[in-house]
Amino acid sequence: MAGPSPTRERIVAAATKLFYDEGIRSVGVDAVAAKAGVTKRTLYYHFRSKDDLVAAYLDSRDQPNLALFQRWFAATDGDVAARVQGIFTHLARAARHPRWKGCGFLRTSAELANLPGHPAMKVGAAHKRRLEAWLRSTFEAAGLAGAERLARQVVLLMDGSFAVVLLHRDPSYMETAGEAARSLIEAALGKPRAA
Repeated sequence: MAGPSPTRERIVAAATKLFYDEGIRSVGVDAVAAKAGVTKRTLYYHFRSKDDLVAAYLDSRDQPNLALFQRWFAATDGDVAARVQGIFTHLARAARHPRWKGCGFLRTSAELANLPGHPAMKVGAAHKRRLEAWLRSTFEAAGLAGAERLARQVVLLMDGSFAVVLLHRDPSYMETAGEAARSLIEAALGKPRAA
């Protein structure tokens, strides 16, 4: 089975850059077509609407984002609690980059909050469910009781830290959220809390 066409991939890459940098409402299909080096007609040949293009942008970020979190987890030494904290540490490092603009999934959902049926909202929700499912399976593999609840708590800490860091422009909130995640996991592991 053939993969996506190079032209379609070029359009998605252009949309990804523009939508992440400027927001989906402020970027029109004309700007995406120009950045991709295609005509508007070509863009509409590959995407029925801007809504479909926005969904494709998020869909193109789904697996790379999950893989990045998994790499950060694997690259951190220690038990599952330390490794989850490592994800937050890496997120804080990324948030210190001047071009960082937060979680594209959450920013898109904020822009489309009044359109719950929008295809991009469905893609974003599916991404967050996959992240939560990966955490749950990781916690289950570590023998943690209440893995489902714990995964949800960690996702809430992560998404909350994205929001607060955008407001305050202070990535230390992500590090604090990582400490909280570690404490929750250590409690589930039965480890005594540090004083």
